[in-house]
Amino acid sequence: MTYINEHYLKLTAGYLFPEIGRRVKAFTDANPSADVIRLGIGDVTEPLAPAVIQAMHAAVDELAGRSSFRGYGPEQGYDFLREAIAKHDYQARGANVDADEIFVSDGSKCDSGNILDVFGEDNVIAVLDPVNPVYVDTNGRAGRTGAADASGRYAGLVYRPVTADNDFVPELPKQRVDLIYLCYPNNPTGTVATREMLKRWVEYAKKNGSVILYDAAYEAYITDSAIPHSIYEIDGARDVAIEFRSFSKTAGFTGVRCAFTVIPKGLKGKTRDGREVAIHPLWNRRHCTKFNGVSYPVQRGAAAIYSPEGRKQVQETIAFYLENAGLVREALSKLGIKVYGGVNAPYVWLKTPGNLSSWDFFDKLLQDAHLVGTPGSGFGACGEGYFRLSAFNSRANVEEAGRRFAKIM
Repeated sequence: MTYINEHYLKLTAGYLFPEIGRRVKAFTDANPSADVIRLGIGDVTEPLAPAVIQAMHAAVDELAGRSSFRGYGPEQGYDFLREAIAKHDYQARGANVDADEIFVSDGSKCDSGNILDVFGEDNVIAVLDPVNPVYVDTNGRAGRTGAADASGRYAGLVYRPVTADNDFVPELPKQRVDLIYLCYPNNPTGTVATREMLKRWVEYAKKNGSVILYDAAYEAYITDSAIPHSIYEIDGARDVAIEFRSFSKTAGFTGVRCAFTVIPKGLKGKTRDGREVAIHPLWNRRHCTKFNGVSYPVQRGAAAIYSPEGRKQVQETIAFYLENAGLVREALSKLGIKVYGGVNAPYVWLKTPGNLSSWDFFDKLLQDAHLVGTPGSGFGACGEGYFRLSAFNSRANVEEAGRRFAKIM
C-alpha cells in the first residue's frame, strides 16, 4: 500500500477560487443567456504592452537560428533581467539589492509556497487574517499546522486580524514566531503598509530571530510616495526578510508567467544545534533542483518592461486599472456601502450590506445582478462579512457593474 501525505486531508474546504468557479459554472449552465461580469479572481484583461510583445517576438526569432538559439538558461534567470530588476526596482529606490540575490521564477504564488522547502517543520507561523489562502494551505500540507476549526482557522498558526476595527493594522504577535507572512499592498483588503508599520515588524523580526516573507506582488499600484514599495526600503530588513514579486499584475503576465524572489545573501536561519546557516544557498539549491528556469522569450519580454517605452506603457495600464478601482469605490460609496482599499491597490474590500454573510452576498450578486466577486470568508475567519472586488476588467464592464449594484441595493 502506498501512503499519502495525510496533511492534505486537513484541507476540508475546497480552495477558494475553484469553489467560486464551481458556483459560477452551475449558474451559467442553468442560465446560458446570462451576461455574467467577473470581478472576482484577480486576472488581468488588458493586452501586453507593445514593448513587451516586440521583445518577445524578437526573442522567438532568435530561437529560429542556430547561431542565436538558446536552450536551457540559468535557473536563477538571465543576467539581463536580474540586473534590470536590481537597478530599477530596488537600487533606484535606495534599497540595496544585488542582481545575484534575485531568483527569476514562474510565479510569486509558487515561490511563496515553495520557500517552505528550506525551513524546518517546527517553525511557528504568523499570518494575517484575512489572508491569501496559499500561505495557509501550503503550511497545512507541510505539516506545520493542526486541524482546522469550525471557522477555518488552523491550530498552530498565529493569526493577526486586519479588519476595519483595527484600521487594517495588524498587531505584533505577543509570543515569538519564526516565519511571518506579510502582503502589501494587501490581498485581499487593498490596504497598504506605512513605513512605520513595516519598521515595527522588522524590529520584531530582528529581536526574535524571525524571517518575514514579504509578498509585494501589487507594489506597482502604489501611488502614494510615502508608502514603501519594498520592505528593503526599511533599515535592517535585509537581515530578516525575503521578498516576492510578480509581473502578473504589474505587466499583465498572468498567462505568460514570470516573477522573482529576493533573498539577501546575509539572511540566515539556524540549525537545531544553534549554528547559523545562510538561506540564499539553500534556496539556490532548491531552485536548481526543482526548476529549469523561465523561458528566454518570456524573460526578454519582462526585461522590456524596464525600457523607457515599456515603463510608460505599463504605467498607463496600471493607471487604467486604478481608475477602474476608483469607479467601483465611487459606485459603492454612493449606495452607502463601506469600502476600503482600491487607492494604492487593484482590489476594493467592502463590508457586506444588510449583515449578509460573505457567501450569501456572493450568491445574491450572482443571482440578482449576474456579478461575480470573492467572498471575504474565503480568505479567513476575519474576512467574514466582507467581500472583494477586482478592478481587472474592461471599463465598460466596470461601469455596467456599478449600474447593476445600484439596481439591487
